[in-house]
Formats: sequence, C-alpha cells, structure tokens
Amino acid sequence: MSRINALNLELATDATRPLLEGVQKKIGFLPNMFKTLIHAPAVLTSYMQQSATLGKTSLSAVEKEVIALATSQVNGCDYCLSAHTFFAGKAGMSAQQIHDARQGELNAIATLARQITERRGQLSDEQLEAARAAGIDDGKIIEVIAQVALMTLTNYLNNAALTDIDFPAIDA
Repeated sequence: MSRINALNLELATDATRPLLEGVQKKIGFLPNMFKTLIHAPAVLTSYMQQSATLGKTSLSAVEKEVIALATSQVNGCDYCLSAHTFFAGKAGMSAQQIHDARQGELNAIATLARQITERRGQLSDEQLEAARAAGIDDGKIIEVIAQVALMTLTNYLNNAALTDIDFPAIDA
C-alpha cells in the first residue's frame, strides 16, 4: 500500500493540470507516479520541464529506456522497472534486451548508466575511457548523467512513497 497517496487530477493546480492532461493523453491514463507528484506542484513542473528538455538530447528513445532500466535496477525501484519495461517494449526492445539493460550489460550506454548510479557519479578514469572507447563522446556522457539524475528522482520518489504500480507487473 502506498505511503503517499496518489491524488485525483481534479486536485492539481491550474498550472499543473494541463501538464498532467498531456501525460494522460500521451500514455492513455495518468500513472500513479504523476498523481503522487500532484502533492508538490513545483516538483511536478520541474520534473516535466526536465523531462521535456532531456527529450531533445542526442539519446534515442531506446537509449533513454536502457538508462531508465539500468538506473532503476540499481536503485531497486519496482515502479520504474515496471513502467520502463512497458515503454522499452513499446520502443521495440525484446525481453532479453530489457533484461540485459537492467543488468547494465546490453551495451556501453547500459554499462555507463549502471556505473554512474552505483558509484553516485564518481566514475574512474578507466570507466570514462571505456565509455569513450565504445564511442560515447563527452556530450553523450553528460546526457547519460542527466538521464540518470532524472531517473533517480523518480526512483527515490516511488521507493519512498511505495507508489502503487499501475503498469504490467515485472519480475523484480
């Protein structure tokens, strides 16, 4: 049972309601994570702005899902693992690719995201060089760090709130 209640859309502020309605239209329903963020309009707005801005990076939709899966696995967020397993499947990833991304083993992006999360950003010279050798330039390294940071916010929120999972269940 959730420790921070998900609120109804009607309780959103006039400023955040259109943002939430946009999420609802895009996904087909309003996920409980967003209903939980209704409690903190400034955080909801900030999250939505950061998400939209990071949507304009050089990272592909699949790469973003890989980062979300690797980060959420390390942070133990069942809510985000369920959500991003769903979205990764929609982006064309197979069950094996999703599994490998969760373990940080799918590709260099997955490995880097896992390392950033596990080491709280304190990467070794060798880890950075390995990422570069795999073709990840410094700009993309920074984009991966930003995606990990955004995922960490939602991971921590959902872990603290015990947000009720409203996506298809996955094996944690």
